[in-house]
Parts: sequence; structure tokens; C-alpha cells
Amino acid sequence: MNRPLRHIAVFCGLLVLALLIRANWIQYAQSEPLAKHEKNRRVSIERYAKERGNIIVAGKPITGSKAVEGADFKYKRTFKDGAMYAPVTGYASQAFGANQLEALNDELLSGTDDRLFLKNTLNMFTNDEPRGGDVVTTIDPAAQKAAYEGLGDLKGGVAAIDPDTGRVLALASTPSYDPSTFAGMSEKDSKAWQKLNKDKNKPLLNRALKETYAPGSTFKVLTAAAAIESGRVSDINAPTDTPEPWTLPDTRTELPNLNKSGVCKNASLKVAMQYSCNTVFAKLAAEIGKDEMREIAEKFGFNNGELDIPVRAGKSVYPTDINRPQTALTGIGQGSLTASPLQIAMIASAIANDGKLMEPHMIDELRGPDTDILEKTDPKEMAQPISAETADKVREAMVFTAEQGSGQPALIDGIEVGAKTGTAQHGVDNKLPPYAWFISYGKNAEGKKVAVAVFVDPGQDIPRDQIAGGKLGGPIAKAVMEAVLKKG
Repeated sequence: MNRPLRHIAVFCGLLVLALLIRANWIQYAQSEPLAKHEKNRRVSIERYAKERGNIIVAGKPITGSKAVEGADFKYKRTFKDGAMYAPVTGYASQAFGANQLEALNDELLSGTDDRLFLKNTLNMFTNDEPRGGDVVTTIDPAAQKAAYEGLGDLKGGVAAIDPDTGRVLALASTPSYDPSTFAGMSEKDSKAWQKLNKDKNKPLLNRALKETYAPGSTFKVLTAAAAIESGRVSDINAPTDTPEPWTLPDTRTELPNLNKSGVCKNASLKVAMQYSCNTVFAKLAAEIGKDEMREIAEKFGFNNGELDIPVRAGKSVYPTDINRPQTALTGIGQGSLTASPLQIAMIASAIANDGKLMEPHMIDELRGPDTDILEKTDPKEMAQPISAETADKVREAMVFTAEQGSGQPALIDGIEVGAKTGTAQHGVDNKLPPYAWFISYGKNAEGKKVAVAVFVDPGQDIPRDQIAGGKLGGPIAKAVMEAVLKKG
């Protein structure tokens, strides 16, 4: 063989070798990612080739599957009370994919989970109709209904947690959407999807879990806990050395109080929470300092970008690079501080549980189609932000605020209720209507507890002088607490 032919032969051999290596790489190393790739149509066909498993609330399915005639996808997803439960389930659409619990548990629900291999193999011999497994949630249907119906036409979100276990009992967001309306592949489904995405009220947003806002005066509960835990306050009934007006540190800016009667001057922590005294809490935050404030806030869950319940929660932020006046403003829930309703409920949850924060979760167990339990969620301690003694003092102040202050709309006969209202400035120079907040916990005679956070974005529909956390959020929180604590 002459030299040129030998070079060509070697080159061709290298090409064949490269082709073999590439083919084997795709077949073995990349087989699983390609098999599960969202652009792989076979994945979608397999996902809807059989009845999808269900998402369960209180023993009853809130989802289903409907046969589709003459299509590649044999079944499409259906949802019961879809708009009410959308913040929990998410959607599963033949055309537009899936999110939240539907996406995170797709393999189990679609029946392709490796843990169902034996059951699927047996079905081949028994000719049983294959079906996916089920996701059993922690949601309390009465609490979810109270939260959703309480919000009504308002734009907002509600989160409720069992402080003893971390079980998420309610997760409501409005305006909402019905996932059934775009679960298929038709032109009607496409139009429904486009309409939702164009809606200026953004119904696809999960305001209870994914969105964060300035928490306003509800954050004063955490500031109070930080002041007691750090030793700045030992007696919540003792006067504080707080002038009125109080000037933000390193500035000439006077911080106003909503109450102009002078009651906030040197007010005790208990009275300061009752009247929501900005001067007292801002001064305390400045004295505690940004590092210690941030440290305690982080123990409550702030700055955690990996909080999965199992759906990833929006990151609530206590800022790191702030000066003294900005630190003071965080003490009253303003500045660059942000929180989700779930995060605010976590604060109330730890306060109600003797300072212990349980990891929030909304899946109780995963089950196979034969109801065998594949995975069970056990309560897990997330952190101990404050001592039991500190939590007891904060609860005393919250109960006083509920009984004698702005938290009265949430009072329930025979139930211990602690609460705090909040309004938060919104927009540049507070030009937009403020947000309304309500944080509370309830405990019945049997010791059962619930922690609730309510967020409302009134928009332009409610006059500014009518926007108040107690007025808008208090009745909703009360209804949710009653739903959990007053069951027969």
C-alpha cells in the first residue's frame, strides 16, 4: 500500500473509531438523560399512556385521569377544585409540561418510578391495568378552603403550618387558575394557557410559597424575639429607653409612629407590640446590630435558597450589606427585607412551638398503586432559633396584642390566640398602596396548634385608608385557625 492510501486508511479507521465511541457514549452514558429529556416526545407519550396516580388530601383524590380518544396521549389530567388546590398540586399539561408536586413526583405519578418495577412486571402477567402511584399531602381541606375562600377576590397568599410537626396545612394563592383548563393538547387548551400568561393579575404565581414581599410590622415578632434572646430586653413589661420621635442612627430622619398619642414613648416591649411602635422596634434592631439580627433571622429560615417542602420556596432575604439606619428599618420589616407568607408562618410556628422550628413539608407519604407506602415523611427539627423562655415571652406579647391591640379580629372563643398585624410600604416613596399582613398562632384546650400568615396586595381596588392587616388579614387567619382547631 502506498503512503497516501495508508494515510487515508488510518484516517477512515479513526473516523470509524470515533463513531463507535460516540454511539456507545450516547447509548450508555447519555441514555438516561436523553430518555427523560423534556423534548423527547416518547417521555410525554409514556407519561400519559396510563391513568396517572393521584394527589391525595385527607384520604380523597383531588386529581384524576380522563381518557382521550384518537390521540397519542391516552389520558389527560383532571383536577377537583383545581383553583383552590393549584398552589399545592401545580399543573400537569400534555402541551405545557408540569410543575410543583406534579413535576417533582412525575415518575411516581406516571408509573415509571423504579420502585414500581416489581408491580409493573407483575401486571404483565396478570393483565392488570397499569397505574401510577399516589402522593399523599399534609393539607387540611377545611383549612385550605377557609384560606382560599377567605382571600376571595383579593390578591394574596395564605400559609398555615402545624408547629409541632411542620406539616403544611394550607397553601392558598389568589387569583388562581384551574389546571384542568389547559391539561390537554387542543386549541382550547392553548388559548386557556395564553390567556393565563397574559393576565395582568398573574394567576400562575404562587404568592403563598414562591413570591416574597416586604413583611412590614409582622417582622416585629422576630425583632422582639431577637431583643429578648440577645439580652437587650429581659422584662417585656419594663419601659424601654425610647424617645418619641426617635431619629434613625447617623441621620437626621425622624421615624414616625402611626399612633400619635405618645403611648410609644418609652413603651414596654409588650405595649410596643400592642400599638406597633416603630420607634421601639427600630431602635432595638439598631442596638442588636445587623449581624446578630441576620443570624437570628437565618435561624428562622431567612436567606435559605434551598428550602424545599418539597417544592422550592422563594428565598426570603434578610440583607447582608446594610448600614445602621437600614438595620433599624429591618426591625420594622422595611428596607430591603423580604419574606414569603410561608416564611412568616414559620416565624409564628417556632414561637408557638417553644422556639423550635420544625421543617415545613406538604407530603406525608408516597404510595404505590397497591397503596404500599414507598416513602414516609417524619417530622424533623430545622432549627432552634430562640429558647423556650424567649418564645414564652413573645407569645405573651402576641396574646396581649390579640386581646388588647390590632389582632382582635382573629380572636376565637376558647382558643389561645397570639397575633400581630402589619402593613408594608410598597413602591418608590410608598407611592403604591401598601401590603397588608397578618401573623398569628392558635392553640386549643387539647394542645393542638396552628400557625398562620396572611398576605394581601390590595392594589388600587381598596382605598389606602382602608388597608390594614387586621381588617383584611385578621378574619382570614381566624377562619383558618377555626378550621384546624375547632373540629369535632
